[in-house]
Amino acid sequence: MAVIMAIMTKQHLLTYIYLLVYISLSSGVILYNKWVLSTLYFNFPFPITLTMIHMAFSGAVAFLLIRVLKVVSPIKMTFHIYATCVVPISACFAASLWFGNTAYLYISVPFIQMLKALMPVATFLVAVFFGTDKLRCDVFWNMVLVSVGVVISSYGEIHFNVIGTVYQVTGIIAEALRLVLTQVLLQKKGLTLNPITSLYYIAPCSFVFLFFPWYVLEKPEMEDPHMQFDFWIFFSNTLCALALNLTTFLVIGRTGAVTIRVAGVLKDWILITLSTVLFPESKITGLNITGYAIALSGVVFYNYLKFRDVHTSQLQSIQDESAKELQSEKKADDDVNVNNNEETRLWNDSVSDTHLDEEAPLISPSRISHFGRKPA
Repeated sequence: MAVIMAIMTKQHLLTYIYLLVYISLSSGVILYNKWVLSTLYFNFPFPITLTMIHMAFSGAVAFLLIRVLKVVSPIKMTFHIYATCVVPISACFAASLWFGNTAYLYISVPFIQMLKALMPVATFLVAVFFGTDKLRCDVFWNMVLVSVGVVISSYGEIHFNVIGTVYQVTGIIAEALRLVLTQVLLQKKGLTLNPITSLYYIAPCSFVFLFFPWYVLEKPEMEDPHMQFDFWIFFSNTLCALALNLTTFLVIGRTGAVTIRVAGVLKDWILITLSTVLFPESKITGLNITGYAIALSGVVFYNYLKFRDVHTSQLQSIQDESAKELQSEKKADDDVNVNNNEETRLWNDSVSDTHLDEEAPLISPSRISHFGRKPA
């Protein structure tokens, strides 16, 4: 018993370490991106370029892990699946990163996190549009609660910026579209992508999609000779983004989606607190906190509804499988009974024939006809 308790304590400790690393990396990547892109700090106002660097590095590492080191096995990918599934998902992924990173140039990190509370609303509406979810009264009013909270939080924002808000909301819509398309296009075909295989297939395609807006919007401005480019800054920033993807994969595998969503809520509050300390221009008001608390309560209740639906679906699947097993066993019993009845019938028929003519099976037909003839 002592050994078992020691093993369980060690596993729990390791899980808490994974969660701590996940929260630290998730918060660190957001704060690092803000610091790099902000004109008040590192002053590299090129979000598309930063995103392309992330995609190129992540795709190269994913290729190394899958093709060279063979840590993860690739899935069976045909050209048709890649063209009809991976390409549109990559386009949405590129758009969500582009617009989300651009928002750092205009609005504060706390306000960005408050706007991200709209993610369940956008995902639900897109899912209803594509027919993967149904418009339910309880979920609808929950989405209204989240929206009202975000509106209150936006009203209390001191440095409210329309352009930054539009960028962030557009990025949220693109991310919601990516999530639903992943479910519609990939999961219904039986294809499951973990974070590593996702980067392997999606990162190069997203890089191509980002190249066109980069060439038009950022390349001319990057020709300025006074622009600074520190290799170690970008390398460490990209490494943190990649480590976040790998940590997410490990945390989900060890704890599950429920725990990581709860950790995400905790991470948002920590991030809002840290950003106000690290970036003094990021000021929050009481109305910000009130609105975000309302929105967050709606998000938590939405997660509860989704988990309840998943639990109910799992129970229904177990019941269906049990019913099928019982039906199969009953059918097998019925088949045995039918076979027994048939054997009984055949036995009775043979017994009846023997009773009518006991000598018939022992005498050939030729001898019977011979007995019936008169001698010549």
